[in-house]
Amino acid sequence: MRQILVAGVVALAVSILLTPVLIKVFSRQGFGQEIRLEGPKSHQTKRGTPSMGGVAIVIALWAGYWAAHIAGAITDGPGPSASGLLVLGLSSVLALVGFLDDFIKIRKHRNLGLNKTAKSVGQLIAALLFGILALQFRNNAGYTPASTNLSYVRDIAAISMGSIAFVIFCWLIVAAWSNAVNFTDGLDGLAAGSMAMVLGSYVLVTFWQYRNACVGGPKTAEQITPGCYTVRDPLDLAILACAGGGACLGFLWWNAAPAKIFMGDTGSLALGGLLAGLSITTRTELLAVVIGALFVAEIVSVVVQIAFFRTTGRRVFRMAPFHHHFELGGWAETTVIIRFWLLTAIACAFGLSLFYSEFLAT
Repeated sequence: MRQILVAGVVALAVSILLTPVLIKVFSRQGFGQEIRLEGPKSHQTKRGTPSMGGVAIVIALWAGYWAAHIAGAITDGPGPSASGLLVLGLSSVLALVGFLDDFIKIRKHRNLGLNKTAKSVGQLIAALLFGILALQFRNNAGYTPASTNLSYVRDIAAISMGSIAFVIFCWLIVAAWSNAVNFTDGLDGLAAGSMAMVLGSYVLVTFWQYRNACVGGPKTAEQITPGCYTVRDPLDLAILACAGGGACLGFLWWNAAPAKIFMGDTGSLALGGLLAGLSITTRTELLAVVIGALFVAEIVSVVVQIAFFRTTGRRVFRMAPFHHHFELGGWAETTVIIRFWLLTAIACAFGLSLFYSEFLAT
């Protein structure tokens, strides 16, 4: 528990202290955000606000994770694990893809950075590396960081994909979550605040898995309940989730409306990758859809808008992602943000209830 708290506190401190430094540096360099002309007119006042603030989130994530393990080394706690390092690596590679996208936007003074193909290739490479490596590193109990079975709260034994199909499945999950968080990052503090709640939920999920682990948890074999979890490294994943949540909260201090800085694709792709990696390594791929329901709704609104427009020539929403639909309908930006945060809180509470109810039923 001490390592989890250290991860969160250090990540929060690094993020909240580093972000204003980046604001000054990026402002001096002219690293300002370009705004879509077809978007809500009120957003045009945000033109020139520093972007690439996701750099602070990623650095804070790394700092919190490694600070927790340095503290653990002093108190004989467990060291870094294969699961934690793989999820951290996935998030970092996607952050690099996002950084390149942001940098091109800034240098060319346009709202489009990497083209769709280049961004998709970056997501593909990150997902393939993660998927292949996640099936390696078997521990003494025979667990690997990931499983080829589809999972809800634990593996669904009846649905096994095989190694090749699993790697393809990883690519779909990574692409979906990273794009979903990217689409959500359109209002001040919306993505950062929502992701802080989602990652906070995963701290509870992973810590509960650790407390009730079939092997490697704090309980002896005689104390293990029938509903124990076969997750390889739940404690390390809890540390990583808490570091991510702390990084988001620290960044939110400066990103809340009116935002002093935007996370950009650097932050949104990294956070999407973090959520994707956590869902796979904790065996909660379907549960993540509930906990991260806001992100799911955002990407679905984009897909529905495109599909409906191409088939009928008409739009379902005034503008997609659908948070802009409400803005164009007359809602104030802060009203949309707060209500969407409330929806995220409800989704997280419902997801945790499903997680715990499954445990009680076993």
